[in-house]
Amino acid sequence: MNKATLNPQPVDAAISPRFSAIPTFMRLPYLTEPTKVDIALIGVPWDGGTTNRAGARHGPREIRNMSSFMRKVHHVSRIAPYELACIADLGDAPVNPIDLLDTLGRVERFYQTVHAAGAIPLSAGGDHLITLPIFRAIAKDRPVGMVHFDAHSDTNDRYFGDNKYTHGTPFRRAIEEGVLDPERTIQIGIRGSIYGAGDMEFASTSGDVRVKLPANLDADVRMSTTSGGLKTDFPLTIEEPERGHGRRAAGRVGGGSRNLRLSSTSGSVSLLMM
Repeated sequence: MNKATLNPQPVDAAISPRFSAIPTFMRLPYLTEPTKVDIALIGVPWDGGTTNRAGARHGPREIRNMSSFMRKVHHVSRIAPYELACIADLGDAPVNPIDLLDTLGRVERFYQTVHAAGAIPLSAGGDHLITLPIFRAIAKDRPVGMVHFDAHSDTNDRYFGDNKYTHGTPFRRAIEEGVLDPERTIQIGIRGSIYGAGDMEFASTSGDVRVKLPANLDADVRMSTTSGGLKTDFPLTIEEPERGHGRRAAGRVGGGSRNLRLSSTSGSVSLLMM
């Protein structure tokens, strides 16, 4: 028998309607033993790090409800992920809704068990602070990299006095603790106003972006950074805007047969020849 046929499969909505049975992520089986899965779907129903709009604690339950609309095979790629890996819902990490530090410890210990079992966690929160205890659990031996889609960098230092742990500080704490590698971190979509002029300084000085391109590049190139430096091996003119802390560079390499645009909201950008 093919191993893929032994993997847990979502309940088929053509056999059992989506509104029936106990909701789980993707209508997959609920298991409690992480050694039995390759990928562990986990909820972290907690938003005690939120300073404005609460409610993310209800996220895992509602994601489970909405994920009942998922089917087994992707309509474009034709990939059937549940045949490629053993995936199941491992329930929720334990939390304490009235104690932030206790919750950080509970979540970390839960994910230590998952990590020790060799399962890859795929998590649904929850506010952004839940990332910190997860990183602490899975990155003790080696810091992880990160691709982060957000409007904010979440690298602030403190809120409301001397509070270091909020939804706006997790990645600063993670870098300081050595569980997140800023050199392997990409943040996409960062925008909007900030509390103070120095808010992006930590992000700007923590990680650099190095882009290697062929020496025979043939393109019109434009590069920009919002708050970091800019270096290039190519014959580009680098300018410092009259306002702000970033850099701009532009120029033609070769015949300029194509357009190349690079931008970064934080960190220095280096455009290097291969």
